[in-house]
Parts: sequence; structure tokens; C-alpha cells
Amino acid sequence: MSISPTEKKQLTKIRDEIDLIDQKIQLLITQRANCAQQVANIKTQGGKVDTIFYRPEREAEVLQKVKNRNNSLLSDNDMMRLFREIMSVCLALEQPLNVAYLGPEGSYSHASVLKQFGTFVHPYAVSSIEQVFTTVEKGEANFGLVPVENSSEGVVKQTQNALINTQLKITGEIELEINHCLLAKKTDLTSITKIVAHQQAIGQCKTWLKNNIPWATSEAVDSNALAAQMTKDNPSLGAIASEQAALLYDLNILEHNIEDQKDNTTKFWVIGNLETEPSGSDKTALILSLPNKYGALMKILQSFASRKISMKRIISVPSNDIKWDYIFFIDVEGHQNDDVLKSALTEIKERTIFFKILGSFPASPLVK
Repeated sequence: MSISPTEKKQLTKIRDEIDLIDQKIQLLITQRANCAQQVANIKTQGGKVDTIFYRPEREAEVLQKVKNRNNSLLSDNDMMRLFREIMSVCLALEQPLNVAYLGPEGSYSHASVLKQFGTFVHPYAVSSIEQVFTTVEKGEANFGLVPVENSSEGVVKQTQNALINTQLKITGEIELEINHCLLAKKTDLTSITKIVAHQQAIGQCKTWLKNNIPWATSEAVDSNALAAQMTKDNPSLGAIASEQAALLYDLNILEHNIEDQKDNTTKFWVIGNLETEPSGSDKTALILSLPNKYGALMKILQSFASRKISMKRIISVPSNDIKWDYIFFIDVEGHQNDDVLKSALTEIKERTIFFKILGSFPASPLVK
């Protein structure tokens, strides 16, 4: 359909205006990059090699300001993601970040790394959650990203166990909406005799699998991306994984959104050696174990309630140590250096037989 001369003139005028705006945007991004380089120069004066460039609380503060002042046609999330990328490329000028995650490429952990750090980060794939911790502890990566809990399947035990003993701190949190696909080399369900996926993914799709492919057995593997890799070379396998994994490993998507719970979300934590400063909107995570006495847990809860500290999560798990009955994982609002929370934590520590602060970290303005 052709356009009239008047419409063509109008389009030309708008496109010229877009070109001018693009020039201004490019100039401002260049100015921002120059400022980032100046920050790097100041921080490395005197030959400093252990300078911290990535500050989670600062990035959360910037994104929150972007969200607060957004009144455009773009959603808050879309606007923040644009700025997330600008910050990512500017940070790469200061210090390229290596972030360890449960690989291979195409896993949901990989997607969360990109969501949290932007596409200019250097993702560092490892073969297990335990290895994510080891890689960061050895200094082979600046940070690690690990799954903590799924909205339908609960806690990730490998992460939970590693957090008890590690000296690393939680420095950030990100949520990712999980949309599982069934991937295969062939194009029909009847060719599949076995489903491979991470144990959590199998659990998240168990009803769909039972109703739609009941003849197939299931096998848990280290990650969904690994399942996709395996399926690439075996036409009898079906993998539960992401659309990105289908593209990476040249697989067919037989079904989309096979998760049983449609608001299926996984929470990830960023781990590192960094102690974050208060951002104004923080969470603190801790682990504790209590003496086997009447009212022991109630006293812990009262320490928070009496100070009007909101508890975001509490999970009890059996302890592997015979000295303890249960270990409690607790997340609360606030930073450990806040006076009110600091007072509560001091009081609670005296009432426990094991107490460990996993870290304080900014609540991410980015929603799933």
C-alpha cells in the first residue's frame, strides 16, 4: 500500500527528529562512559589491583531512580533493562566481570546472569552448584550466581548446603520467570522414551509429563542446558529446557510452557567476597540453629516482631550435624548495619547454638 506525498513528508520529518535524538543519546552515553573511565582511573591510582568496581547497592539505587522517574510509553522494567545494559557496558570499561554459574550456556542460571549483570558481563560456566562456590572462593570468578528457591518446588538443596559452610556473602538477588519447553531432535512425542532435565525442572513439570507423555521415563541431570546438549545427540531423549537452549543446540520445540504452575519463578542469589553497603531497600539472610527448649523459636520471632522487622522467608531443614535438630534459613527486611536490625541480630545470636549472617543485599527493582 503506497503512502501519499503528505504522509511521506510527515514520516521524513519524524525520522529526522529521531536521528537528532539518537545523536543526543549517543553523546550522553559517550559522556557516561567517560565518567566511568574516570572512576576507574581514580580507583586504580597508585597501582591498586584489588579495587572493587562493582557496587550492587549503587546499581540498585540507579535502577530505582530510573523506575521512579519513568513516565514514558515504555514499562518500568523495559526502561530499567535499557539502563542495565548501559551500566553493564560502562562497568566493562572499568573492570570486566567474570560471573560463575551452573552451565552450560543456555541454562536458566545463564539467563539470570545476563539479567542481573547485563550482556557485557563474562559468564563463566561450571558443571555444578558446588563448583560455583568453589570457583568464586578460589578467585577464578568475581562473583557467582546460584538458584536458591523455586516457587513450586521449594529450596535448592545443593545451594542450601553450600551456604552453611562457605565464607562467601550474598550480594544480590534476582527472580526469573521460568517457562519450560519440551525439546527434542525429532518432531513427534512418540519418538521420546526418556525425559532429561534438572531434578527441579522435572518436579515443576511432573503433571504435564504424566498427562502428555506417560510412557517416558525421567532422569535427573546437573542442568537443563546439559539436558539439551545430551538430546542433541540422542533422538530418543526429550529435554526440559528454555527456548534459548533450543536455538543454541539446534533442537525442535515440541511444546511451550509445560510447567504445571504458570507463575513458575526461581529466585537466584549473587555470591561473592563483597560486603555491600545499605541501599535504602535491603534484605538480610541468615542461618541459625536453636537449643531444644520450649519457646526457642518464638523468642527469635519476637525479636523481629517487637522491632517491627518484616520477615520475608523462613525455612526449616533437618541438620546433618547430630548436635542440632533443625537449621533455620531466615530472610528479613533491612541491612545488618541498620541500628534496629543490628540490635535484633545481637539479641538473636545470644539465643542460638549456631548463628551465621549470609549477607545483606539490595532488593532488586527489576521484577521477573
